[in-house]
Amino acid sequence: MNVLILGSGGREHAFAWKIAQSKKLENLYIAPGNAGTAHCGTNVNISATDFEAVKNLVWEKGIDLVLVGPEDPLVKGIHDYFLADEVLRDIPVIGPKKDGALLEGSKDFSKQFMIRHGIPTARYQSFTKENLNEGFSFLEKLEPPYVLKADGLAAGKGVLILEDINEAKAELKNMLTAGKFGTAGNTVVIEEFLKGIELSVFVLTDGNSYKILPAAKDYKRIGEGDTGLNTGGMGAVSPVPFADEAFIKKVEQLVVIPTIEGLKKENIDYRGFIFIGLMNSNGDPSVIEYNCRMGDPETEVVVPRIKSDLLELLEAVGSQTLHTQSFETDDRIATTVMLVSGGYPEEYEKGKVVTGLDKVKDSIAFHAGTTQAGEQVLTNGGRVIAVTSFGYSIDEAANKSFAAAAAIQYDKKYFRSDVGKDLLKYEARLTGG
Repeated sequence: MNVLILGSGGREHAFAWKIAQSKKLENLYIAPGNAGTAHCGTNVNISATDFEAVKNLVWEKGIDLVLVGPEDPLVKGIHDYFLADEVLRDIPVIGPKKDGALLEGSKDFSKQFMIRHGIPTARYQSFTKENLNEGFSFLEKLEPPYVLKADGLAAGKGVLILEDINEAKAELKNMLTAGKFGTAGNTVVIEEFLKGIELSVFVLTDGNSYKILPAAKDYKRIGEGDTGLNTGGMGAVSPVPFADEAFIKKVEQLVVIPTIEGLKKENIDYRGFIFIGLMNSNGDPSVIEYNCRMGDPETEVVVPRIKSDLLELLEAVGSQTLHTQSFETDDRIATTVMLVSGGYPEEYEKGKVVTGLDKVKDSIAFHAGTTQAGEQVLTNGGRVIAVTSFGYSIDEAANKSFAAAAAIQYDKKYFRSDVGKDLLKYEARLTGG
């Protein structure tokens, strides 16, 4: 098979690394890709949202399957574009059409979907600038902290969690009337703050059947001890020790099945990944959010734990035969530690020379924001490299990742050295430690 992966981050490198191992693969293309994906297949310098250029590439290279990594082309309708084109319509696209991508593209739609289908989630209301005062009144009915979410896509930065009621009101006004998040914030969802511990559950579906992939926990804040600004993700761990078999079974019954059935009831033919952001509140799951694709950096710990041929699973999604497939999971623990540019998630410089990648022996370096310049690898984003390692304990896996992260060098490098530390207490309980 000839396969095209759209995207340029760590998630796409993890997909490329895994698909390159498939016995079914003939040629692999990544558009636009990065310095890491170039070692798995052929990078093609076109944007994932330039649908016409993607069409030409698919035609020229005889592509048999397209895997869409990021949310932007999905929300903009790349799957619909393929279905509307005589040349492309029979080529499977792994990723939902526009109507399914609304699960991520509109926070208001996703909350309404959860309510319609009885999926546990936080109490909420949505507001526009026309009913700003009602938004103030709703905030007054909630206990702090206050959660404000821009309805549309805001590059992972559209969620504010605030302790002070006056600050929450000021930010609501800022979002709705001053365009803090642009058009993404024309509608704002205010919701009750859920207490508990967060995790992500990933589902692969062909629109009828589904497979639950390994769960993961990611680390969003820039600073150690979960302090500082929110980021796209500073690391991840899989499996999650507080999400045992009984909890995942509860997630399946209360969340996964109603989600899949709800999509069917609403005639949404959803083929691809569903990322379910959950809160575990004393053993009960509540949905924080949906994403219409795999998470990043969670993909970097989930995909390496899938022992089976990922391309076979994706092919089955395209042909709606996923129920005929099974997959094996590595029992070991995987951790990933994200190396970022100095200043991230605020302003940072690109173009720093990366060295030491050849010293990474017992880990996998997934490139997230890099580019190749001759023989050199240069930084090309806020999140630069995700270092993934395996171990039989969280400490063993994390320490390998920290050692590899220390070996990789570039100017103003930063990474969190506490990824996984908060989970050790749960791991100790499970092992009787």
